Amino acid sequence: MHNENWDDLRFVLAVADTGSVLQASKHLNVNHATVLRRIAAFEERYGTTLFERTSQGYRLLSDCAHVIRAAQEAEVAVQAVHRLASGGRLTLNGTVRVTSTDTLCGAVLPRFVAAMRAEEQNLAITLLSSNTHLDLSRDQASIAIRPSLQLPEDMVGEVATELGLAAYAVDHEQANWLGLSGPLSRSVAATWMDANVPAGQITTSADSFLTLQALAALGHGIAVLPCFVGDGDDRLVRLPKSMPMLSAPLWVAHHVDAVETQQMRIVKMRLLRFLSDQQDLVG
Repeated sequence: MHNENWDDLRFVLAVADTGSVLQASKHLNVNHATVLRRIAAFEERYGTTLFERTSQGYRLLSDCAHVIRAAQEAEVAVQAVHRLASGGRLTLNGTVRVTSTDTLCGAVLPRFVAAMRAEEQNLAITLLSSNTHLDLSRDQASIAIRPSLQLPEDMVGEVATELGLAAYAVDHEQANWLGLSGPLSRSVAATWMDANVPAGQITTSADSFLTLQALAALGHGIAVLPCFVGDGDDRLVRLPKSMPMLSAPLWVAHHVDAVETQQMRIVKMRLLRFLSDQQDLVG
């Protein structure tokens, strides 16, 4: 591969990773005009358009995902050359994106990011907070951390630990329940509630454990929450008589078609180790 071609690919990957010419320029330590020029040169050379320019940034066109995967493979190869030439030492750099639930992104994963940054100062980790299943094949994220009985068919991964869930309220006198909607309606907790809580006892529903936590703390009913959320709130008490302890496997996964870079593999390995050590997740 000619150096000039790999240089253009670096700019393509940076824009695909960040979704922004400005962020790509900061990552590559060049001005934004250089990024625009390199992207234009690549598109002109191959007679293609890679990105849709939107008000939110640069979005990779769906029929160009194979180009990014090939560029990622080239990046892995170049990194291997550098690693071998430097005696096997590996310096992590670039950006690895991680998507997870709002609760994990808010209360657990920042500690992981801080630990990684202390060890790998050239590596950036972007946290994407969402309770829905992002389309990782469209490069919206590299690694997904999800509590689920099983992964979707387009994902592969490993279980890091179990996520404990229990019932919480402001006191033991609560009789009404808070329902689970949206993505949470497919959770282990929702399955238990469907079988054990009459519909007439559900007053309000939400698609976020953080919203359910706030509602429960205001006395609106009993909420099923991850134990690390409920136990950490002094306004709430656990209600073991209202619901048995539940658990769901917590996966660290990625899309089946993703090209695993060195950075991605190492971040996944450390995420598995970090999450397995978090005893408060189990409950």
